[in-house]
Parts: sequence; structure tokens; C-alpha cells
Amino acid sequence: MDIQKTICPRCGEPTEEGLCPRCRVAETEWILCEPRVTAVYCPTCDAQKRGRTWSDVHAERSEIISELAVSAVRLHEDVKGVHITVGSEDPTPNRTYATVEIDATLYTLPVNALCRVEIVWQREQCDRCSRISGGYYEGIVQIRATGRKPNAYEREVAASIAYQAEENLQEGGERLSFVSSIDETRDGIDIVVGSQHIGQVISQMITGALGGKYTTHPKLVGEKDGKALYRVTYSIRLPYYQKGDVVASKNRYYEIRNVDSPHLSVFDLAAGVGRTLQEAEIDRKIGNVREAEEALVAFTQGNLIGLLDPKTYDTREVNVVPWLFPAEGAPLRVLRDEETEQLVIVG
Repeated sequence: MDIQKTICPRCGEPTEEGLCPRCRVAETEWILCEPRVTAVYCPTCDAQKRGRTWSDVHAERSEIISELAVSAVRLHEDVKGVHITVGSEDPTPNRTYATVEIDATLYTLPVNALCRVEIVWQREQCDRCSRISGGYYEGIVQIRATGRKPNAYEREVAASIAYQAEENLQEGGERLSFVSSIDETRDGIDIVVGSQHIGQVISQMITGALGGKYTTHPKLVGEKDGKALYRVTYSIRLPYYQKGDVVASKNRYYEIRNVDSPHLSVFDLAAGVGRTLQEAEIDRKIGNVREAEEALVAFTQGNLIGLLDPKTYDTREVNVVPWLFPAEGAPLRVLRDEETEQLVIVG
């Protein structure tokens, strides 16, 4: 056997090949630590900047410190079994000193090192907050209604949908899809948005929830990097009748379940079956099921139900409906037909 293959030429210790593990570790620069790391963050929304890209970070400050400290450490490719412990202290609001301890294995021998990293916290307004504060927008979702003004419920639903769309898109990485403002106008509400995509998503969601249709109206506002810049108005027109409206037609009551003007999908509140109704067939609107009152069942007798009027506390007799099974003492939801002074059971 060749003696140079079994003896370390530097220290004379036995080795399988070349330098022994201890001498290899001694001459290997197995760890490099950057003494300082700059962390750029937005003071408004806490977004973090990596290179030239902003990203929303949903993490505790301690997690961000650990990530930044570890990013300052570079290990040799032969290092194995790495275990890292990070500690930190904040002497000032804009400085953090992190201590990174590394335990690992290099050429079968355990190694240990300690790095001290200074993290400099640098404030900078992110692209999204800069656009919002500067009044930048790419679209307006205008919500109006046919023959009336959108009511409080529709305005609340529209606003909720807008913020939900914003949250969903930003969680998906579209940072510039934001809702800048929601403004009430004389005829409805305007939702000012930061991107055309969120404007389209909001319009689709609102018409899906409340009915109606929308149209788009782009307007050329300039040019950037050789590309035309447009702002788009999304005009939503809600129908006159809403889902949940209870209407009277030829002495019968119907609850509107779906609106596709002029055809309405309705539920016959007396027979308990669905059908289609034309807008022209409607005599008047009674109310909406959201406005229903609760009336207690005083008695049931044959085809009659005795309801305790929630307004006068008189007992009112109404016909049994085949789609409900009321019990004495239980509440039923009713609407009041002011023209005929009847209580209409809606649920």
C-alpha cells in the first residue's frame, strides 16, 4: 500500500486520501458572514423590498429578523447537518443586532461558528402606498340602479365585495389591485380601484350577487414607455327589483329569487312552487324578506293559522302554506301588505 495515501502529509495523522479531515477543516473557509444587512420596508403597510420588488410579508418581526440574519451567512458546499440559532437585540428603532450561531459537520468533524449581523431598517414608501397617497387609479366601478337609488343593503354588499376582491387578489400576488376609496354619490356609489383587473372582478362579483349587468367604458389618459394608458369606467346597472323582493301580482304574492330583466324567477308564497314572472305582470312591491318581522303562531286549525300581529298584538288568521309546518308558539317571518292590511308569510 502506498504510504502517501494513508498518512496526512501535513500532520502525519492516518487518512484515507490526501489531507486528514482536521487539516482539511483547518484550511477551508467554510463560513462567510456579511456584517450588515439593509432591510427596506414600507412604514405604512410593512411590505418588504427585495431588490427592486415589493412583497407583502405576513410574519412576525422576529421571523423577519431571523430570515435577514440567516441570509447574511454563506456556507461552504461541503457543510452538512446545519443547525442555526438566532438571537437579537434592538438598541434603536432603526437598528437590530442579530447573533447567528451555526453548528454543523464538515468532513465528518463537528464545526461551530458565531456571526454578528447588523440589520439596518430603512423606510421607503412602497409602490402601492405611493400610488394610493398620490391619488393614482386605473378604474372606477359606478353602481347605479334602474328607476331608484341603491339601498343601504346593496351599498353594504358592494363595499364588502370590493374589499374581499382586494384581499383575494393581493393574497394572490397582485399588490397593485387595491381599492382606493368608496364614495357615495347622489345616484349610488363609486368604487375607485388601482387596476383594471380588480375593477372587472368587482363588477362581475357585484352583478352575480345583486343581479343586473355592467358595461365598460375605457378612456385614453396618456402614454408610458410607448404604451397607451387607459382608465376604465365599469358601469353597473342594478335592476329595479332585487332578490328577496316580495311582489303582488293578480292577488297572489311572490318572492323574487333571481332577476334577469324583464324575466323574473319567483317563488309562489301560497303554492310553494317556482315560476317565471314578467315585470309587466307585477302590480306592486310589498317589501323585501330582509325586512320581515317575526309573528308568533297562536294556533293552527285546519287550513288556518292564527298569527300574533307583531305590531298590534291582535290575532290575525292567514291560510296555511304547504311549504311550512308551523308549530304553536313558534315564530314565522311575515311582511305586511299595507294596501290590503294582510300579513304575508315569507318564511
